[in-house]
Amino acid sequence: MIKERENKLLAELDLKIPAIAIRFCLEKPADAEKYQGDKLAFCQYLKYAQDTKKHFYIDASDDACYGKLALGMEPYQPVTASGQAGYDFGCYYTQMPNRLLYKDLPLLPANTIRYVEYAPAVECRFKPDLLFFVADIAEADVIMRATTYVSGDLWESISSPVMSCTWMYAYPLVSKKVNHITTGLYHGLKRRKAYPAGLRMISIPYNKFPEFFQSLEDMDKVLIAFREDEESKAQLAKYIEHWQEMARETGTHVDLK
Repeated sequence: MIKERENKLLAELDLKIPAIAIRFCLEKPADAEKYQGDKLAFCQYLKYAQDTKKHFYIDASDDACYGKLALGMEPYQPVTASGQAGYDFGCYYTQMPNRLLYKDLPLLPANTIRYVEYAPAVECRFKPDLLFFVADIAEADVIMRATTYVSGDLWESISSPVMSCTWMYAYPLVSKKVNHITTGLYHGLKRRKAYPAGLRMISIPYNKFPEFFQSLEDMDKVLIAFREDEESKAQLAKYIEHWQEMARETGTHVDLK
């Protein structure tokens, strides 16, 4: 369960597109409704959750693509795993580069997930495995800084032209690292027109939640160097002068201004 304090911190981000909490389940979620609608590709259910703000779940039969493969719901299928689809789409020079991608895909343990549960993060009443954001650059700046403010973890982005679902839903859990990609660069998302190009998709795994929420509470949303008020400018000038004093005492210099 996302706690009241955490719901409040998420609400204060005032995101244009709602953050979504996601849980992967063996047992059918007790308090969520089963998705009822046209069959979609796995990546489109995130958009459905954002648009409708519903608490719902899907199973493998609802997925019209291969998100179910990333979640271990289904084994590799010979035609797609051969690389034929990626080659015919024009994503790869031959079948082989796409075929070899399947050797390196991070997958969740087979047959351990039967359902995927979604809810708006600010209203989430279960313990999610992932928090998922689709944000513009200004929003992503705050979200990404909150994932490294305490730990100093490096920002990394790992993905491939196809199977972006694997990198955004399975990889963060397998690696226990935040992952982020840019919309408009990935075949399935672009083909289905899920989002306009240039947004940041950010997937935060459960183990990063404590740092993420503590950072949202503690850190400055707008850093001092980017503030235009006179008080902030004066404070920044004091910091810079202090750096120069420290440098003089050590016989060095500071070029930051």
